[in-house]
Order: sequence, then structure tokens, then C-alpha cells
Amino acid sequence: MKIIAIIPARGGSKGIPRKNLVNFSGKPLIQWSIEAALKSKYITDVIVSSDDDEILNEAQKNKEVLALKRPIELAQDTSKTEPVLTHVLDSLNEIKYDYLILLQPTSPLRTFKDIDVAFEKLLNSKATSLISVCELEHHPYKTFNIDENGYLKGIINNDFPFYPRQVLPKTYRANGAIYIIKVEEFMKKILF
Repeated sequence: MKIIAIIPARGGSKGIPRKNLVNFSGKPLIQWSIEAALKSKYITDVIVSSDDDEILNEAQKNKEVLALKRPIELAQDTSKTEPVLTHVLDSLNEIKYDYLILLQPTSPLRTFKDIDVAFEKLLNSKATSLISVCELEHHPYKTFNIDENGYLKGIINNDFPFYPRQVLPKTYRANGAIYIIKVEEFMKKILF
């Protein structure tokens, strides 16, 4: 199997300027994702996609990593990730991959073991994709909207906000650490 890890790391960041190069525990933030990808026993190719030459130069310090210049229109605050992934796959069109693993640099505590366990979980299922999640600290069923008359209204119904959290179903959110999808499935979704 050929498995590509794509690490998207644009240069602009409003929250933390130059965040992908910020020193985190002795290394640039992006280096943590690169090392995790390189240590994975499943990932065959590691690609860093960036609009920023300094980030690309940092990535290329790792000889096994391909640094790919991203078009500026794919590096805006409002740019979505899917076109970035498509750009990478299109740029490597002579290579056919079975799976794509997206590793965001903002998850430096994710390890190669986490990646491998996630990939094995996907392989042992009938699913075509997997995302890493964490349990929500505050249950969304206990939240409200304001209706057209200015009154609070439970987001699901008006009873759930007052239920004990222990009786509500567990809920999860994507934590941004690991996204895996069959490339064939990803391309089908992009084309529609």
C-alpha cells in the first residue's frame, strides 16, 4: 500500500504569528508532525504543503520529506483544506496512493503510535475514513439558541438542557490530530 501523509502549514496566522515555526519544546511546531509521520510504519511518503518558503525550507531539513509550494489562493484565512489536499495529489499525479493521512501541525502531541493505531483501526473496520476525536467537555444538548422572539430555546429540545449530563449520550468533536481517508473515496467526494 502507498500511504501519503500531508502536513498543511501555511505561513500566515492571525492568532499566533508564524505559528508553524514557533519553538515548541525545543523544535519548530511543524517538526513534531513531520517526525511522527516519518516514524509511522504505514506512511510511505510525507509531504509538507505551504505557501511560505521558510516553512518549506524547514521541512526540507528532513531529507525524506517533499516540500510542495502551495498557490497563494490556497493559503488564505478562508481557504478550506480539501483543495489543498487535491493540489498535493494532483501535483503527484504519477503516483497513486491508497490512503491519505492529514496531519495538522497544531497537534504536536500526536505520536507515530497514535497514527499507527488509528490506521490499524480503520483497516480493521469497513469504514473508508477515520478522524480522531475527543469527548466534549460541555455537552451540546445542554445549549440554547435564541428564537425570533428573543427567548432561549434548547438547541435539540427544551428538556435536554436540564437533564443530568450522565443520562445524555456522549458527544465528541474532531480534535484535529489525525484524518485518514481512502484516496479513491476522497476524490469521489471532491468531484461531487
